[in-house]
Amino acid sequence: MPGGGIRINKYLAANGICSRRDADKLVAGGTVTIDGRTAGPGDRVYEGNIVRVGKRTVEETGRKVVLAYYKPMGVVCSERDRHAQKLLTDMIDYPVRVTYAGRLDKDSEGLLLLSNDGDLIQAMMKGSAGHEKEYEVKVNKEITQEFLRGMEKGVYLKELDVTTRTCRLIREGKYTFRMVLTQGLNRQIRRMCGAFGYEVRHLKRIRVLNITLGDLKAGDYRELSPRETESLYAQCGLPGPGAKNDLRAERL
Repeated sequence: MPGGGIRINKYLAANGICSRRDADKLVAGGTVTIDGRTAGPGDRVYEGNIVRVGKRTVEETGRKVVLAYYKPMGVVCSERDRHAQKLLTDMIDYPVRVTYAGRLDKDSEGLLLLSNDGDLIQAMMKGSAGHEKEYEVKVNKEITQEFLRGMEKGVYLKELDVTTRTCRLIREGKYTFRMVLTQGLNRQIRRMCGAFGYEVRHLKRIRVLNITLGDLKAGDYRELSPRETESLYAQCGLPGPGAKNDLRAERL
């Protein structure tokens, strides 16, 4: 459980007691306790707390969840940023606390994978693993073959003092191309394009490993299917969450 805890209504919903709306009613009715103290609206549950509904002790399910989320432009991938108008954590209305695996900058949009499984997030963000991420990119001037070849070979980024890995580019139009990367340096695509005198006008991530953005609309999310989840875990070198958790997911 995160250091900041989880709101009592979300905690009850995440552990299969009831919906968050019904959890609010239980709390308002005084039937929920945290370590023997009657819980109030907005109270948070922390690791080690004992939560009861009446005489029933709430057992944590431990269910692992993975979400595909379409991050809109303007949303900041952060939990705390006093300068940001829209934080990612404020945009996801989900009963289990999840965090992102690999951020997108404020001016970019597209696919983010979110999970409550720290091992999965760590595996996905391991730079040496070479996990693929695919993007749609629009730049401010006509694309040339020299630009495409130069980008694919790797680009020295002076401000980071690093040369990017080789990558794949596919020209889609006069100003647009798709790009497949196996690393995630800070503002990498924008920096790479800038090295050739190009400015990125639009950037959207459409795939992470085997998960695609698909028909998701900006601001929407979905739970991965069991098949997608098993494949994702396998590609990250991890055992899948298992059929037992999938059954729990259906009940929740």
